[in-house]
Amino acid sequence: MEYQNSQPAAGPAAGPGPGPGPGLVTGPAASPVARPADGLHAHVAAPPATAPAGSGRTVISEAAIAKVAGIAARSVPGVYSLGTGPSRALGAIRDAVGSVDHAAGVHVEVGETQVAVDIDLVAVYGTALHALAEQIRAAVYAAVEELVGLEVIEVNIEINDVYVPGPAKTATPGDGRPAKEAIQ
Repeated sequence: MEYQNSQPAAGPAAGPGPGPGPGLVTGPAASPVARPADGLHAHVAAPPATAPAGSGRTVISEAAIAKVAGIAARSVPGVYSLGTGPSRALGAIRDAVGSVDHAAGVHVEVGETQVAVDIDLVAVYGTALHALAEQIRAAVYAAVEELVGLEVIEVNIEINDVYVPGPAKTATPGDGRPAKEAIQ
């Protein structure tokens, strides 16, 4: 369910001396993080070699990772919307009240050091669909690896529909109300 980055104390307090400072634990028990049996829903990263004293752990939820992937996918030209029919209908209601679900249409599975992303989307008519999928993959790989710090092992894309915009409405001189003449 979440990505956890546990960072045990390091530096002078964890080094040789009379013992660890108050509340500090060294050795194998320095990072007691419960890991799920299947290893799919939490990630605990090895602490960096120069972790400052008093550091803690970072937890990144699946929802946050899905949001990063969703924003990256939406940024690609040719993506009309994310999600399947029912989720898009719910998204339209959210848009009407001024709320946005950036993770709609995105599902992630998080492992120890890797993440897999599934995206459902609607493309804009006229967009080359295979090229669009590759652009989305590249954007999601880059965003998740850079912002979250997990290796993306796959990005599965399902294009559920193609949006066809209606004809553009052009204003003609006869449309609308006639201009009022000035009274003299």
